[in-house]
Amino acid sequence: MQPSLYLIPVTLGETGIERVLPPHNKGIILQIKYFIVENIRSARRFLKKVDSSINIDDLTFYELNKHTKPEQIESYLNPISDGFHIGIISEAGCPAVADPGSDIVAIAQRKNYKVIPLVGPSSVLLSLMASGFNGQSFAFQGYLPVDGSERIKKIKQLEHNIYHEHQTQIFIETPYRNLKLVEDILKHCIPSTKLCIAMNITCENEFIKTLPVKQWIKQLPDMDKQLCIFLLYK
Repeated sequence: MQPSLYLIPVTLGETGIERVLPPHNKGIILQIKYFIVENIRSARRFLKKVDSSINIDDLTFYELNKHTKPEQIESYLNPISDGFHIGIISEAGCPAVADPGSDIVAIAQRKNYKVIPLVGPSSVLLSLMASGFNGQSFAFQGYLPVDGSERIKKIKQLEHNIYHEHQTQIFIETPYRNLKLVEDILKHCIPSTKLCIAMNITCENEFIKTLPVKQWIKQLPDMDKQLCIFLLYK
């Protein structure tokens, strides 16, 4: 088999492997000895969930996060030129989506290496499917600005896109800022604009609900330190 860069999805939260990842993924993972990961400890834990017989000490891990020096990144792909597969593992969900793995994929494409995405849970697509919003035209915005005034400005811009381009807007936030983000949406969006809050997708405590902004005010779920994704539409 041609040496390839495999994009390996990870469960969202503590969901069981068998619930969201096909058996095919396990077969691929067992062939890989080199992994590019966001966090080595959590990657090791994930691989043990996939198959407890995996000998972690036989594997090589390259860490890719905000501390990685740009000049290091390209060398992470050297095993492919030596005839070995490489796997990219994100912290949760699909690699290279709101994830530094995209830098590696860009280099692999430039070098004409084979890139193979594996099937797995994507909070972006799963939340869109369950929201009732426009699935023909949508935009994933990633994280909104941390600065309060800039965040409000961005929310208003997204709402403009909803009404003028008929485009669903999807975005995320760090768990401890979920409530502040939603409070800004409730305060600054048109009352009839619809907000979908999707929390802990695929987990046992999954919560996905769509309501007009004005109806959320008195019934917000507890989002503190929860994995949430937010969608806006008209």
